[in-house]
Amino acid sequence: MTTITRQEAFLRRFHAERPGVTGEALVRGAGPDGRSSYAMLGDLVRGAGAVLDLGCGDGVLLELLAREAGAPAGRVLAGVDLSAEALAAARGRAGVPAGAALVQGRGQRLPFADGVFDACVSHLVLMLVDDVERVAAEVARVLAPGGVLACVVGGGAVPGGDDAYGRFQPLLRAAVEALPAGRRVPRLGDPRTRTREGLDGLLRAAGFGPVVRETVPLRLDGTAEEVWGAVSGLYDLAPLSGPDTAALRGAFLAEVAPLAGPDGRVPCVLRLHLVRTALAAG
Repeated sequence: MTTITRQEAFLRRFHAERPGVTGEALVRGAGPDGRSSYAMLGDLVRGAGAVLDLGCGDGVLLELLAREAGAPAGRVLAGVDLSAEALAAARGRAGVPAGAALVQGRGQRLPFADGVFDACVSHLVLMLVDDVERVAAEVARVLAPGGVLACVVGGGAVPGGDDAYGRFQPLLRAAVEALPAGRRVPRLGDPRTRTREGLDGLLRAAGFGPVVRETVPLRLDGTAEEVWGAVSGLYDLAPLSGPDTAALRGAFLAEVAPLAGPDGRVPCVLRLHLVRTALAAG
């Protein structure tokens, strides 16, 4: 019998209520060259014929991989996710091929045979999983020799930046710290996944080569309300009551109002790390 951890139970509940929240928040974001974080990740596995999306959510990345220019003919796609609701949304997404294998499951025990994928992608998921060593070993198991693992890992606010995301962080921190400890979001993931050295060590132990990591800013500029829609999808807000969320929203809108330009848009930037490594060829 599979044991679901407290962290996984939280993630299931959260995504049952908001199955498409990550895509809604980030798909309009733009990196330095105008690409979304999903497009940047897809480009890291452009030549792969069979791709697994670990934590596929509502299928935003699978849709992109299916229609990506230059992708191999007959590309095989699969996705695994904890959330049945997110998978249902992925199955209903017009751009996700009907033949894509979308399976509810855990990264610690992937429901796929050995060596069947050329690449595995993971968008803001690897940093959330429990027992990341086991997940890395499972990804290595289902990849063919030389297979690629490519991930997007969150990097937080831009240090020293004065934008909406940077101003939101202390407001959110104060709101969370006002909650009783038992109501706060459980600690998610392993902090080693958020550093180059930590992730390199974890993946090398599973048989992968050196990690190549690039840090990029992702711009989510928009009206204050649009930016609130993006940042309010963070997990930490989940335990807040309706009145507490409304108070946080009011404080946020007041805080970012001075940042608005003549067009009413406020700057909002967060850092992401693009990670790529490959399994030893044999």
